[in-house]
Amino acid sequence: MGVHNVLGNPVNYWAILVSGVAAVVIGAVWYSPGVFGKAWMQLVGFKKEDMKKAKQEGMAGKYLTGFIGALVMAFILAHFIGFAGASSAVGGAIAAFWLWLGFIATTTLGSVLWERKPLTLYFLNNAYNLLSLLVMGVILGAWV
Repeated sequence: MGVHNVLGNPVNYWAILVSGVAAVVIGAVWYSPGVFGKAWMQLVGFKKEDMKKAKQEGMAGKYLTGFIGALVMAFILAHFIGFAGASSAVGGAIAAFWLWLGFIATTTLGSVLWERKPLTLYFLNNAYNLLSLLVMGVILGAWV
């Protein structure tokens, strides 16, 4: 008697785990200095000293919290993929795209509208969110 998705199908915990790991790896690469890390630091106003301080305070807890968040997202995405009736990698990616567009792209727009964050930061972060969700959707959809 394990956890089942909304259609009564069992949830694949291996697919959720792999999806969570994939999201963290994508984030680590995406926000690395060689990809978009320097641009992100500039857009949020971080200096090298800020990053050194964050490292001194301990990054393990932040990575663990981010990983748990990715696992929760993958778990919920698995349910939505089941609800959508997706049974392939493409179907999983399509479900992930619509969830990103409807819930992430729209709610994070508030940071630009009300918090005066740069539109470039919105695009940078949301491109990561989209890529991460698409990869999760592919993994979860393929592992149905």
